[in-house]
Amino acid sequence: MRILCSLALAILAAFALSACNSTDRRASSAPAGSPAVPNKVKPPETVMADGARRITVPEVQELLAKGQAVIIDVRNQPSYDQAHIRGAKLIPSTEVADRIGEFPRDKTIVTYCS
Repeated sequence: MRILCSLALAILAAFALSACNSTDRRASSAPAGSPAVPNKVKPPETVMADGARRITVPEVQELLAKGQAVIIDVRNQPSYDQAHIRGAKLIPSTEVADRIGEFPRDKTIVTYCS
């Protein structure tokens, strides 16, 4: 059972990291000099092609207020030091696999990557 839980958490982390990377690639693939177009907020239950569900700011706020979520910031230390979401725990993407045991099993895990 413990192995299955660890495997499930590892898969979740992989999806979260791939979601961060796919968002970064889309943003950086715009031609230079093209006007920035803000991303439209998707419905709360939208699941992208990478399999990771996107969550809105109001959803996160509600889950945090109820104590049902934790925010994991997967950026690097300098980015975290510059600015971060209050209460977010820094676990850089390069360390997620090694620190998977720190992820709570009874809460929604929200990863923050940009």
